[in-house]
Amino acid sequence: MIPVLVSALMWLLLACLLIVRRGRGERTITYAALIIAIAMTLNIDSIYVALDGLVGGTNLVTLVADLALTVGVFFLGRGVMKASDHQPRSVQLALGTPALATALVCAIVAFFLIDRGSTTTSFMIDLGYQPAAAAYSMIHFAYYAIVLTAMALLAARQLRINRGVQLLPPASLVLGCVFGFALTVVVIAMDVAHVAGNLDLMTAVSVAYNPLYLLTFLFLCFGFAGQPVARTLHARSRERATRALARELEPLWARATAVRPGISQSDDAPFHADDGETLLHRQVVEIRDAMIDTRVSFQVSDDERGLVERAERHLLGAGLGAPTSVAHGHPSVGWGRRER
Repeated sequence: MIPVLVSALMWLLLACLLIVRRGRGERTITYAALIIAIAMTLNIDSIYVALDGLVGGTNLVTLVADLALTVGVFFLGRGVMKASDHQPRSVQLALGTPALATALVCAIVAFFLIDRGSTTTSFMIDLGYQPAAAAYSMIHFAYYAIVLTAMALLAARQLRINRGVQLLPPASLVLGCVFGFALTVVVIAMDVAHVAGNLDLMTAVSVAYNPLYLLTFLFLCFGFAGQPVARTLHARSRERATRALARELEPLWARATAVRPGISQSDDAPFHADDGETLLHRQVVEIRDAMIDTRVSFQVSDDERGLVERAERHLLGAGLGAPTSVAHGHPSVGWGRRER
C-alpha cells in the first residue's frame, strides 16, 4: 500500500509542478519529479513482477528503479542548487556530476555481484544477508544522505530571508531532508545488522522505516509543490500592495506633473500604466523630480513625504523575500524499494 501512496504522491507533485511552473524555463525540479515518480511506480509489486518477468526474472528492474531514483534525487539537489546563490564548495561537490557518477558506477558493480535468484518483491529481506547486497543498499543511501544534507543547508538559508507564508516551503524541505537523512541511517543500520546476522536488531530498527519513509516524501513534496504556490501568492500580494500605493500617490502625482510634467505625459515615451510596478516607479520618480527641482514650487506635507518614502521602500524590496526554489517507497534498496 505504501508504494502505491508514494507513487501517487509523486505523480500528483509532477502534475502540480507542470501546472504552476508552466512557462518557466528552469525545469530541473519537474524532471526530477518525473524520474522519481517513474522509479516509485516501478516498485509497485504488480508492476515490478510483470516488468521483471519480461527482462528475465532476475530482479533487473530493481536496478533500473534504484538508478532512476538516484538520478532523480540528483536532479532534485541540482534544482535546489540552481535556485540558490553562493553555494558552498562542499555543496557543489555533493550535488555535482562526479558524485553521481561514482554512486551509479559503484551501485551497478555491487548489484552484479549479488546472487539475485528469481524475481522477489522483498529484495533486501531475501538477499540482504549477502555483503554485496548490503553494499548495494548502503551505496544508494549514503548518496541520498549526502544530497539531502546539501539540500537541507541550501533550504535552511532561505529560512533566514523569507517571511510569512514563504517560510513554509523551505521549512518543509528542511524537515523532509531531516526525515530522509534519518531514514538513510535506519536503512544502513538494517543493512549492517542483516549482513552481520543480527536479525533481532534489524527487526527492531525497521519499525522506524515506514513512518520515516512517508514523512520524507510528504514534507519534500509539500516543499517543492509549495514553492511555486508561495511565489504566486507573494506576487499577487505584492501586486495588490503596489496598486494600493499607486492609488494613494495618484493625487500627489497629479500635482507634481502639473507643475513639472514628466515623461509619462510625453507621447514619444511609451508608458505602460497597466503594469503596477512601472506605474508606481514612474509616480515616485516624477514626484521626487518635482520635489528637488528648484525651478518649480512644489510643497509636500510630512504625511505625503512619508507616503513617497513608503512607496520607495516597497519598490526597493522587489524580489526580497520572494520564495526561492530551493524527494524517496516500498521497501527494496532505494526509497521506493522492496526492502524491509
